[in-house]
Amino acid sequence: MILSTQIITDSSADLPKELIEKLKITIVPLCVHFGEERMPSDLSAKEFYTRMKASKNLPTTASPSPHTFLQTFIEASKVHDHIVVMCLSSNISSTYQNALVAKELFEEQGLPGKVEVIDTRSFSLGLGLQVVKAATHALAGITMHDLMDKVRDNVKEITAYFTLENLENVIKGGRLDRIRGTVASVLNIKLLLKISETGTVDVIEKVRGTQNALNRLIDKIGEKHHDFEKAIVGICHSSCEERALDVKRRILAKYPFKEVILSDMGPVIGSYAGEGGIGVAY
Repeated sequence: MILSTQIITDSSADLPKELIEKLKITIVPLCVHFGEERMPSDLSAKEFYTRMKASKNLPTTASPSPHTFLQTFIEASKVHDHIVVMCLSSNISSTYQNALVAKELFEEQGLPGKVEVIDTRSFSLGLGLQVVKAATHALAGITMHDLMDKVRDNVKEITAYFTLENLENVIKGGRLDRIRGTVASVLNIKLLLKISETGTVDVIEKVRGTQNALNRLIDKIGEKHHDFEKAIVGICHSSCEERALDVKRRILAKYPFKEVILSDMGPVIGSYAGEGGIGVAY
């Protein structure tokens, strides 16, 4: 008998809607607020950035509650034997911990189905790329044991870099030291950021100007030994599609990736990235 597996992730994964539907991925949304107002879970990236530009205060985010996860697990268990939950890094969000609490509640109720919760130690398309690979394997019907081996391998193998046009959001959001960030902004210094092995954000390089930062972002891809012809690259942007399309063109001219995922940074990651950010995961 073939056992079915449902892949669940959170809305920080920044995956395009059509890919989510194609791979039958379930998304548990993080909450995004402007002041006391909670945004609808289906808020589009375009609507979000328009709202953020007009707002005096930065948006805030909150993890899905254990109850929200539990209800999602219960629904999935009605038609699936296994549930794999892939969460953004536990070092920047309580989402993973809340999913673990929900798993315990699920098991205490004696409900059918087995739940596995993974700390992907990543976010945005670093997480999204892991989810795509897992969902593809799940739809192919591989065993749970083999699937989990592949999931754990991808946590270690997928690399993600970012560069931001504006550091205001990431400073105010507490993801970057204020003094260092302010000096960089004044001098037009752009930071090349990497999602570290522990799922935090590391400053890798400091370069002057946006184009130099994008050049280094693209160069970094070549430092990883990669079978590009069999690989997927993810490119995401925060309200700068033309810039992202140019980065896509330049990447493919240099590295023959088999497939490209191009997407918006949604409200969760966009709350910290601000407008003009570019991220690459592979």
